[in-house]
Amino acid sequence: MADVRHGVVVLPSGARVRGRRLGEPAVPADFALVLGRGPAPDGPHRRVRWPDFWVPVDTADAVDALREAHRRAVAGEAVVVGCSGGIGRTGTALAALAVLDGLPPEAAVRWARAGYHPRAVETPWQRRWLRRLADG
Repeated sequence: MADVRHGVVVLPSGARVRGRRLGEPAVPADFALVLGRGPAPDGPHRRVRWPDFWVPVDTADAVDALREAHRRAVAGEAVVVGCSGGIGRTGTALAALAVLDGLPPEAAVRWARAGYHPRAVETPWQRRWLRRLADG
């Protein structure tokens, strides 16, 4: 499921996505999803207002950005998702991509924790947000 050395996870559909901490050396990407504050990559990217340990400020914008990242990953593009710590918000976004890929929310949390980081999806409200995402 994951290449732990490089933060790459494989979604249930087989699409690959890289999770990372912002500020680490840049990795080649066709598209980056930046969660919260932090350095923006040089290439194509979207920034989602997402406070640390919380959920996105604008759910519609976040879901639209996640759908774009998912679409690009499924199409074979190199997609990177990251936040300042590279764990909670990044793990929640990766779990959200797994939900968009067809996993139920609780399975997506287990998937993110097993394949990306054991503390991915750090808070109860992040888990609740994933359930709302699945409900539409």
